Amino acid sequence: MSLRVRLSLILGSAFIIIWVLAAAWMLRDLRQQMMFSLDQRLVASARMVAGLIDQLPPLTAKGEEAHFSADQFSVPDGMACQVTSLRGEILASNHKHDGAMDDQQSGFRDQTIDGALWRTFTYNHGDVRITTADRHMEREALNQSILLAASAPVLMALLGSLGLVWIGLGKGLEPLNRMRDALRRRRADSVEPLQVSGLPSELQPLLETQNQLFLRIGQALERERRLTDDAAHELRSPLTAIKTHLQVARMTDGAVREQALEHAEQGADRMHRTLEQLLMLARVEGSLSFEDGVQCSAEQVARQAVQDAGGGDNRRIVLRLPEEATQIYLGMPAPLAVAALRNLLDNALRHGGDREVELEVQMAAGQVGFMVRDHGPGIAEGDLQHLTERFWRHGQSGGCGLGLAIVQAIVQRCAGSLKFDSRSDGLRVLLQVPARSGH
Repeated sequence: MSLRVRLSLILGSAFIIIWVLAAAWMLRDLRQQMMFSLDQRLVASARMVAGLIDQLPPLTAKGEEAHFSADQFSVPDGMACQVTSLRGEILASNHKHDGAMDDQQSGFRDQTIDGALWRTFTYNHGDVRITTADRHMEREALNQSILLAASAPVLMALLGSLGLVWIGLGKGLEPLNRMRDALRRRRADSVEPLQVSGLPSELQPLLETQNQLFLRIGQALERERRLTDDAAHELRSPLTAIKTHLQVARMTDGAVREQALEHAEQGADRMHRTLEQLLMLARVEGSLSFEDGVQCSAEQVARQAVQDAGGGDNRRIVLRLPEEATQIYLGMPAPLAVAALRNLLDNALRHGGDREVELEVQMAAGQVGFMVRDHGPGIAEGDLQHLTERFWRHGQSGGCGLGLAIVQAIVQRCAGSLKFDSRSDGLRVLLQVPARSGH
């Protein structure tokens, strides 16, 4: 069911209910007013007959058996009139049936005369009683004709309202139709923002949300493309080297063969590290969750990173922890914090020569800082901006060029910060991450 039909049914049902209730109220009030008007006609006719009787000569002048002529009263067509004396003698009547109207009680009454229901009004005037009446059947017929005449405009107004609701909904939903047509005309691989002008304010959030979705899809596709390109670019050389060394090992013997196999194994290790780093980077830049429900203190993260750094060779790392490090917990997933700090330590161990690497945990308001310092030659000022670029290597570095790019991605994901300070006595890297107090 389309939105237009759905809204039309809802609004149309509401219109019908309201119009039916209003029409029933109006017709009920109209019926009451009409019945009251017909009763007042009976009263007016009775009083008119009384006035005419006053203008006629007294009956005593003509004898006790004299009667009035009904034609003298000018009673409206369709209405019966009966004049009786106080003794019950009918003095005049235009009622053609055999039964007489009961006029013993003054006022309005409903009575059956010759099998028909009549509405009567009796009026005492001097020594006569005047009774006027009309049939209920005629009253109801008049009532139905009037109600039918009044119902026709109501029905036409209701149908017109429903038609206007249908047309109005079509006009009101036109911006949605334009959005639909714009989406339908797009290419399947298009992720550009949707441009639809003239949208009402209620649809602007929908358009903005749609464009944000396209933006996220575009970013996901870009990450996938970069991962594919990076993997193809970085793995080509190790694979070629491994293949070459294996071919050399197949064609030679002795020390040359062993050396070729050793080089092939080193190439496989390098390719394995590169793949791990690429997958880690893709996970960090993606939407996968690293939350495991376990909170780790700054001390636990630092000790775990030191233990994992250097492929297990962490004897050159000096760890400095303040006492409060055991009470401060990180406001980010522990796996990401450990991975970022481990990459910083690996980078320092690789470029710091044979000298020790220092890791100092610093506490600040709402943040935990991890200062990693090596005692290598440092890095030129112009190269600092390239440190977090993918596959950028300094000098003859044996790394894959992804370690600091992963740290930067973790920092951006977890609202942290990463600062580099190169001096003559080595490189200092400050990693700051959000902290929370308590367990």
